Amino acid sequence: MQYRIVKAASQALDGESVVTWQWPKHVEAVYVYSFPDGTEQEPEGLESKRLKLFTREEYKTRSGYRERIEHIGVQGYRIFPCLIRGGQPVPLKQIDRENYTRVSGGKAKLSYSIKYGNKWFSKYKSVQIQLFCEMAVPQNALCYVKKEGASPVNKEDGIAYPFLNDFAAGNHRLPEIEIGKNEFIRLFFTDGKAFGELYELIAE
Repeated sequence: MQYRIVKAASQALDGESVVTWQWPKHVEAVYVYSFPDGTEQEPEGLESKRLKLFTREEYKTRSGYRERIEHIGVQGYRIFPCLIRGGQPVPLKQIDRENYTRVSGGKAKLSYSIKYGNKWFSKYKSVQIQLFCEMAVPQNALCYVKKEGASPVNKEDGIAYPFLNDFAAGNHRLPEIEIGKNEFIRLFFTDGKAFGELYELIAE
């Protein structure tokens, strides 16, 4: 007998994640497992508090599984079919694309400004970077790129330099750096696809 969940899908609607799927016959309840995308655990290691029992009747009443969007970035959902054994719901292992879906909860804002200071009779100028983070940012998410003659347009358009520390939420005034008088810098994500789903980088 086939107990697989198929056609899992989701969308953000009016501040809620709405998750839907196709129910198999003879399955009256599921466990919904929600997790920050990319941090999924194997079924045997799931924390019970991360699993929410949801019945077919509740699904019909609410037109899907719904929860408030209180996260930034991508949230993953996996729906495990349950069978009632000994009066208790027992989740069945299913790890494939059919019972998995994901919802974007929006992006945290990262805004930054760059100020240049000229030095008399010097081949160099100072650079002051100020950064505001709406949420904590790991140091490997950002880099600054230096280019001669014009501001770089992407991470590959110059020489990329890493940051050495994580950034807590809030304002940051970074130590001044020196660059050539005809050089310019900008900030970029080290991996636009991965970090671009979590943060919005804004040059002020």
